[in-house]
Amino acid sequence: MLKRNIVCMYAIALLQGMVFYAPVATLYRRAAGVSVFEISLIEAVSLALCVALEVPWGVLAERLGYRRTMVLCSGLYFVSKLVFWQADSFGDFLVERILLAVVQSGLSGVDSAVIYLSCRGENSLRAFSVYNALSMAGLVAAGGVFALLPPGSYRLSALLTAGSYALALVFALGLREVRDPEPSPARGSFVTAARRALNGGVLPLLAGAALLAEVCQVATVFLNQLKYEACGMSQGAMSAAYVAASLLGLAGAFSPALARRLGRRGAAVFCALVCLAGCGVLAATAAAPAAVASVLALRTSSSLLAPLTDEERNRRLTTKDRASALSAQAMVMECFAIGANLALGALAQQSLAAAFVFGAVLSAAGLGLLLARPNA
Repeated sequence: MLKRNIVCMYAIALLQGMVFYAPVATLYRRAAGVSVFEISLIEAVSLALCVALEVPWGVLAERLGYRRTMVLCSGLYFVSKLVFWQADSFGDFLVERILLAVVQSGLSGVDSAVIYLSCRGENSLRAFSVYNALSMAGLVAAGGVFALLPPGSYRLSALLTAGSYALALVFALGLREVRDPEPSPARGSFVTAARRALNGGVLPLLAGAALLAEVCQVATVFLNQLKYEACGMSQGAMSAAYVAASLLGLAGAFSPALARRLGRRGAAVFCALVCLAGCGVLAATAAAPAAVASVLALRTSSSLLAPLTDEERNRRLTTKDRASALSAQAMVMECFAIGANLALGALAQQSLAAAFVFGAVLSAAGLGLLLARPNA
């Protein structure tokens, strides 16, 4: 095991999780005059760009090497946070999300490939669980700091976020290469890697995990703030709920224990059922405690499912072009996420309850797909 790489990746996850403006990210954009539908439109454009860039980034990552790709993307990540710090219009926030799409498509598969190859077959599920948990730990720390800031300190929280991402770039520079770059990949190598990546009945896993992840993402990052506002919660209460949700995001560290108890398939099904129930409650309730409890359940479900999905995707691969293969898988997942995001955003513009009902429908579909997937 390359412990130095694992430590650096853990530090990157922690620091890039420190998004200090996250508790009021939606309100931040709305204060700048961006509507709820425009927020979902920006997100959909970002996801579409991620899909378009997956193939070129997959090829480029094999040529540059995984370390250089991590460094380049970490640098662009830092730049995107500087843009967000100064953003005050729809166009500015769109530029920030475009940069973020470039980064996310570049990191797609590369970060998990670095972890998986650095583990060298030892405790990879545990490594993915800790990696995801530390990202949530960063959110907890950032949420705690935000609660101490004066009300309306949006710009300061964005500046603090940029500083955290600058430190993450430093740790990316400390990584060691886990796979030699290919100066000239064989013609069609990406197509071959993609074909192998999508064989073996992996499509139900990708589709089901994508739907569940997107429902949880939209519900716990964007719609939750609108729900809290509708329930009459103050900014302080919203911040406290955010910190609590972030703390439960650390539940990802318990994915190995859940998998041992229920089996990998049973653990994934459990997460899907929690997601379905959480959306149902959010659609029906007008009480702040029930809304907060449902968001906490959704965050827990998402955090438990993410490392299970990452580990299974890597475990199913046999090709050496791991970044290309994982990029192909991510492209499929992002296609499902785009449709889900646009639909949820459009419904939320009309009715929050309708958006959460549709979230429950998508969760049920995700559950069915996870049940339909063949064993790895």
